Amino acid sequence: MSAPTIGFICGSLRDGSINQMLKNTLKKRVKAAGGKVTEVSLATYNLPLFHGDLDMPANVKKLANKMKKCDGIIVVTPEYNGCLPPLLKNAIDWTSTTGTDQFTQPVYGIASCSPGPMSGIMCLRQLHYILNRVGAHVVPTHVGVGKASQAFDAKGGLIIEPSSSLADKMIGELMTQIAQKG
Repeated sequence: MSAPTIGFICGSLRDGSINQMLKNTLKKRVKAAGGKVTEVSLATYNLPLFHGDLDMPANVKKLANKMKKCDGIIVVTPEYNGCLPPLLKNAIDWTSTTGTDQFTQPVYGIASCSPGPMSGIMCLRQLHYILNRVGAHVVPTHVGVGKASQAFDAKGGLIIEPSSSLADKMIGELMTQIAQKG
């Protein structure tokens, strides 16, 4: 089997955000585990706010098709007021109108980083639930990174425990389940 392609979706578009840092360190770990990485940047698709009366924008199908081409997808998200950000929920809602292959075909991993000690746990629960509702298989290990100011070294590597070990475990589960599907 060739190296699996892992897509990365980040619910934060802000340059230098702690969740972009987490995404970047997870990308390096996926490469080290033998995977190929591809960016699925929600900024590229510029989706309007979901509304059932709107015609489906062409970018929705482009996003869904990009997701379908991935063997696995890791979603990294900030937590806003105890919830996932509207950008990410909007993308899920829009792409679910095209069918569910982009959710049922790849294996999913989820991660979150927060400045406080709670590590995005409320958001991760919601994201897992929503992804399951649209048919996604989410690996059991989630990566929550709290205390972001202490979580990364000068090169952006994830160093705080248990988050660092959980990241490796999640990636291992993702790669194993992709291989089992193959």
